[in-house]
Amino acid sequence: MISTLQKTVKPLWAVRGLHKSAMEVLKHPAPEETVTSSFGKFISEIKPHHLSPKVLHRSKRMVLDSIGVGLIGSTTEVFELALQHCQHMYAPDDICSVYGRKDTKLSPTLAAFVNGVATHSMDFDDTWHPATHPSGAVLPAVLALSDMTPFNHKPNGLDFLLAFNVGIEIQGRLMRFSNEAHNIPKRFHPPSVVGTMGSAAACARFLSLDASQCSHALAIAASLSGAPMANAATQSKPLHIANASRLGLEAALLASRGLEASPLILDAVAGVSGFSAFYEDYVPQLLESPSDDGHVFLLEEQDMGFKRFPAHLGMHWVADAAASLHKLLVGVGTGTVSPANIKDIQLRVPKSKYINRPFPESEHEARHSFQFNACSALLDGEVTVQSFTPAAISRPELLALLSRVRLEHPDDNPANFNSMYGEVQVTLVGGDVLKARCDTFYGHWRNPLTNESLTKKFRNNAGVVLPSEKVELLIDVVEELDRIGDCGVLLLQLQ
Repeated sequence: MISTLQKTVKPLWAVRGLHKSAMEVLKHPAPEETVTSSFGKFISEIKPHHLSPKVLHRSKRMVLDSIGVGLIGSTTEVFELALQHCQHMYAPDDICSVYGRKDTKLSPTLAAFVNGVATHSMDFDDTWHPATHPSGAVLPAVLALSDMTPFNHKPNGLDFLLAFNVGIEIQGRLMRFSNEAHNIPKRFHPPSVVGTMGSAAACARFLSLDASQCSHALAIAASLSGAPMANAATQSKPLHIANASRLGLEAALLASRGLEASPLILDAVAGVSGFSAFYEDYVPQLLESPSDDGHVFLLEEQDMGFKRFPAHLGMHWVADAAASLHKLLVGVGTGTVSPANIKDIQLRVPKSKYINRPFPESEHEARHSFQFNACSALLDGEVTVQSFTPAAISRPELLALLSRVRLEHPDDNPANFNSMYGEVQVTLVGGDVLKARCDTFYGHWRNPLTNESLTKKFRNNAGVVLPSEKVELLIDVVEELDRIGDCGVLLLQLQ
């Protein structure tokens, strides 16, 4: 039986380009050892002592950055629209906190939703490889659960971090079972799928559900997942993160009440589409249960990508390359970059339709435009929060540069955040050619922000909403989170 299965699977693996893990799942697991049940068991059994010092350090950086991004995101129009909708369409529920709104309380699921909108409203939140935004889908849900817990039963900071890390881990494990997931997405926005699953896993761990309930939480979340890439670069894109957080929380709460779903949602079962409905080359593996020797979290193997400015991750390569050319252009000129001196701008970038936007008309389109971010960096030497204001987007000198941009998609530049590059070539009116290339921008997981840079970003973002004393207290609380006996201390500082 096994040899027959091997003969069937190996040619399929070769022909369809399935993930290499296919070769490791040629045997049918015993019924009690399905992939889905192994994930449920892992979520249920993982303990705080499995979090290594490196994982704790990196996850606290993620929490701090995500809170800061959420706070500045609470000043955006899309956040205000989402908050008004929740306040007007649903009865007030004085339970859970909302980023940047001291006197506003919502139900747990709605708080997770609006805080998720805030987190992704400027496309400023962290990114991982394979490509997704992991923290924004998980942190608002865990915060909401913490808020709804009675004051005398608040979890400690270490349990809070454990739930958060479980949510990140599950997302990474699911995406590593697919080659397709490693590339810049084409069909659906990954956080709307794996983020929903990660939120459900984090909340299931937080609620101390048993292994079976954890499996059902994941299966329920799968039925609440998915969002098309057509809504990228619109005000609806932040809803992808918001719904991932909210619906993952819903899935865990429903599972806690006994609602059941497919026990094989994560398994590759012939004739039945589970998680493989999202990734056609999905070939899962059993997730080993944590042992006394510890569990190696993916976050220990790979750091996180933290953005220095609020735009799609792909923009950071061309912005860094263009900023290098800005220094050269200013060095030979009058201290400013004049479009009149530039004849042609050539960008060599991966082929990805939704981030090829020659003349963006809104801040959301501008955040997803190779052309805009390269030209902004050429003009100003950097891209910042202010680069996406209406006045900055409509500058005549910027529009002049945009009209001279051409895109090339070299064969050696794949649409993959782990191996792509950004190259900017400027031809001057006099014929001189200047060229700069960025292979790994500052903030990428291979070249992560220092603690100093990450803290500076947090101060800049949180300081837009909170007084400086609260900003500094938040930094201290997050740094000590694994040693705090009541995570309610963190919740008190978010408004």
